[in-house]
Amino acid sequence: MKNLITSDRSQNIVTYYGTEEDYNFIYLALERCDCNLDNLIQMYPKNSSQHEPLSKDFEKLKNTKLRDIKLWNENTCRPSPLLQKLMSEPFSIYDRSDMVSGLVALHKSRIVHRDLKPQNILIIQDSPTLCAKLAEMGISRQLRVCAATGWKAPEQLLHGQQTAAMDLFSLGCILFFSITGGEHPFGNDDDRDQNIKNKAYKPDWFLIKDFPEAVDLISSLIKFEAGERPQANKVLHHPLFWDAKKRLEFLCHTGDCLKEESTLSDDKKTALLRRLEPTANKIVGKNGWGKVRWDKKILNDKIKKDHPNFLCGYKFGSVKHLLLFIRNKYAHYVHDPEEIQKHFGTQDEGFGDYFTSRFPMLFFEVYNVVRDCCKDDVLFKAYFEGGS
Repeated sequence: MKNLITSDRSQNIVTYYGTEEDYNFIYLALERCDCNLDNLIQMYPKNSSQHEPLSKDFEKLKNTKLRDIKLWNENTCRPSPLLQKLMSEPFSIYDRSDMVSGLVALHKSRIVHRDLKPQNILIIQDSPTLCAKLAEMGISRQLRVCAATGWKAPEQLLHGQQTAAMDLFSLGCILFFSITGGEHPFGNDDDRDQNIKNKAYKPDWFLIKDFPEAVDLISSLIKFEAGERPQANKVLHHPLFWDAKKRLEFLCHTGDCLKEESTLSDDKKTALLRRLEPTANKIVGKNGWGKVRWDKKILNDKIKKDHPNFLCGYKFGSVKHLLLFIRNKYAHYVHDPEEIQKHFGTQDEGFGDYFTSRFPMLFFEVYNVVRDCCKDDVLFKAYFEGGS
């Protein structure tokens, strides 16, 4: 009870109103929510093969209070801005984050949840969007309730030292569950606990292989050794949760800094280019003739024919020139012909999706290079404050 009252101050933790009791039970009065994360993923599966029949109550909820919900981006097959917000999106237009923020609040209050799982992440309509709230924090410790199969950290299963790090392990599994539309990094229900206890087990990243930001964060969260997992407040700043506008601004800013006239030192420009250009094959891939040509993945033949100067001056095998192309087209988007604007999509999310769908490795490859070479430079420092 004390944990509920202590954690009640966070908007991302279910609100506690009071208690009543009789000879047999204690009754908790908690905030009413519409469903949990597991229910939400079932209502809006990522693909038709994952669809399972819904109960009448959830079918009604989907068609009334939770209608018009979009969890998946049609162009990239990645989480929509709404689903990112529910996971954690501190830089979004919603100006609040959910799951990870709730966990940060708990850990700041020195409370360990111990039973994080999709069923304990409650969803409430918070017009005009949805909000995710953590529930049952600390109750499992008091009532000696075991966590559901597949969500416990190795140290819980092996009866080792239990710290806040075990919540981070559970969070990693939940993020994988959310991004993949209901899958688990440690396999099927029957095998999960055994796989989690096996230090040598290697999760299969195939389902998110084209989402390197997700692989990077989740793989760090589900490390076998508790001391190797990041803290919740570090997770909050991971680039997985950057919105389309911030990602685009970062790529454009990097392109700007590579120009000759930028104020970035020549040494750092050289270091950036030395690290960036060898990533071209990974970012762009080779065509049928064994050449790296990013121009072949953008625009269609009609636009190239109608606007023959659109790609003039760029080197199509260069990551630097790809960044400059993105920077120039984003900066001058409003001045482009309507035909080109429609091709690229809306200025922030649509434009970002266009390049993410064609070059899914681009953002995180550039992020890693900039972090290694210029993390503390005044020109990039704002992007790395609070993170690793």
